[in-house]
Amino acid sequence: MAFEAFSVYERMGEDGFELGVMDYRNLVNGLCKNGFVRGAEMFVSRVVKVGFGLDVYFCSSLVLGYCRRGEMKEAFQEFDVLCERDGCGVNEVTFTVLIHGLCERGKVSEAFRLKEVMGEFGCRASIRTYSVLIKAMCDAGLIDKAMCLLDEMMNNQNDPNGHTFTILIDGLCKTGRIEEANGMFRKMMKNGLIPGTVTFNALINGYCKDGRVVTAFDLLAMMEKRNSRPNIRTYNELMGGLCRIGKPYKAMALLRKIIDNGLWPETLTYNILVDGFCREGQLDMAFRLLKSMDRLNLKSDGFAYTTVIDWLSKEGKLDQANGILGLMMKKGIDPDEVTFTALIDGCCKNGKTETAVMILNEIIRSTNFSLTGPHMFNSLIDAFGKDMKLGQGNAMLGKMLKHGITPSVVTYTILIDGFCRTGDINRSLEVFELMKGCNCPPNVFTYTVLINGYCQNGRVEEAEKLLQTMKNTGVSPNVITYTILIKTYVKSGDLKHGFEILNDMVKDKCQPNHETFSALLEGLILSKSVNNGSFTVFKNMGYTHAAEFLQKSGDSGVGESDLYNFLITGLYKVGRIHEGDELAQEMVKNGYFPDISVCSQILEHLCRVGKFDQCVLMMKEMFDHGLMPSFASYCSLVHGFQKEGKVQEVQSLMSDLLCKACVEDRDGVPAYMKFLVDFDEHDECLELLRVVEERNHQGRLVI
Repeated sequence: MAFEAFSVYERMGEDGFELGVMDYRNLVNGLCKNGFVRGAEMFVSRVVKVGFGLDVYFCSSLVLGYCRRGEMKEAFQEFDVLCERDGCGVNEVTFTVLIHGLCERGKVSEAFRLKEVMGEFGCRASIRTYSVLIKAMCDAGLIDKAMCLLDEMMNNQNDPNGHTFTILIDGLCKTGRIEEANGMFRKMMKNGLIPGTVTFNALINGYCKDGRVVTAFDLLAMMEKRNSRPNIRTYNELMGGLCRIGKPYKAMALLRKIIDNGLWPETLTYNILVDGFCREGQLDMAFRLLKSMDRLNLKSDGFAYTTVIDWLSKEGKLDQANGILGLMMKKGIDPDEVTFTALIDGCCKNGKTETAVMILNEIIRSTNFSLTGPHMFNSLIDAFGKDMKLGQGNAMLGKMLKHGITPSVVTYTILIDGFCRTGDINRSLEVFELMKGCNCPPNVFTYTVLINGYCQNGRVEEAEKLLQTMKNTGVSPNVITYTILIKTYVKSGDLKHGFEILNDMVKDKCQPNHETFSALLEGLILSKSVNNGSFTVFKNMGYTHAAEFLQKSGDSGVGESDLYNFLITGLYKVGRIHEGDELAQEMVKNGYFPDISVCSQILEHLCRVGKFDQCVLMMKEMFDHGLMPSFASYCSLVHGFQKEGKVQEVQSLMSDLLCKACVEDRDGVPAYMKFLVDFDEHDECLELLRVVEERNHQGRLVI
């Protein structure tokens, strides 16, 4: 609050008070923290004029001011003045300020070099110095290096503080190392440090992104117990986690908690909810939330409207998407490139290419809009390629270049795919060579599209040669690349060669997927079938087919567990439940256990047919094999037991869930558990929105 401090300073002068050196120090530092370095320099001049001597505190503050403004040259000039013989000298704070400034500008190597010279000036790195560098490492995704810095810090008798731990917890969560983050959190508390709201939020965010909402709510209960007040970000993170596991109504119900805690939903809160409902196909509720944002006078950043436009476009509801765009513009919200790209892409995918061209032309003619990327053009070029209108596709490429947009690797790949579709492989190769000459190296998708083109045109040997070239240039083929070749050989009746490609695939550590296995299994069935008509592979699979598939795929190096999981999943999908169960039992006898996706299908089936006790046994087996059932499976089972009035079974199930989720606070979480597993209340959520809107209209209490 530098300006407020300045006004107090003026009042002091008017009332006849003399300022001391400490007052000037605070003013200079406060102004520099806000980047008002010119004003700070004025006060430094006044300090000299009134007879106070300058010290390292004043000069370090100026270094801070220059760093905040990004004026690193001036910051180092001030630093050099401090280091001169008659200068004020430097201390750990001066060095740390400069190190932080360098890290903020991405000059991390220079920051580390500056740390190394601290000893030459009689300074040693402080907790703050190490924390700044640890954050720089975490921001760059170099968590292991950050952990090494932590060790160095502790070896130098600098115990990490709460801020250091929070940086590491956040960094570990962002890279998916959630258990290590939790360990760091426990270590922090063991060291007697009290986690603040920011620390809790970082860990809650990590668990929510991992889909572990029960543990996230355990942390919320812990916050409340320790009087660490949750803020709006806490609830935003929890809402995001619930939306990720398909529970947007539960996320919306948290609005009540927000209001009860004296907080208020912000634009991001509604953005999360709109996105969550769109993902679940609940577009009516997404519309309702957009209206609610207007009634709350929340200034939209355009994200919510763009999200709705995107999902409407994907579903082919282009008139409604255009309507939302019109509403968005009427409210003074400027659509951005993402908004128009979503609309153009939707038009292209729904056969409205002419409309998409009209929209693009309007954007180009607009003086208020400048294109920065090739995404809109890519959608149109792709649509023209799929419609075999290559002339129009080329014209669109020309228009793209005319407006200064550089083609991306996606643009070139789309062009190659278009020529391949028409059988013009030579033109595809010309584009392939052109992109290399334009310093836009082909990626795995470019190679895969060209390999598919060769295969579609009966030039499979050339496709295999290109596969080898691809490997030699350091581009690793993916599962789609290999599956295209396997499908080609299976289609031509050369099943032996198909399994050889599978063998190469496994050797290259590329995991086959459902489509890969399906192609090979279909080939085995077709080779032994008299009637080669169209069919669903698992409906026609017999025991001998499955046995031969297991044997041949196993010989190609595929893990037996992966093969069993594939077969069981397929049988369940086509309703051959009994045979799927038998195969699962055989799998267990052979020393394997179904993976989480297979287990989820089995649990879903057992709940659907009301075999809840068997479902519990299945869950216990999953626990024994280190697998955690999905939250959706738990909800289905709880609802089943509740319908049958089995209260004790529900309590036992909840206790198991809390135990396996490593929940420690068994007193605070049960209320949240009931909230999480209960049925979604559509009407209750609508009523809650109405209450929030009314509260806003009446004038909410500001805390």
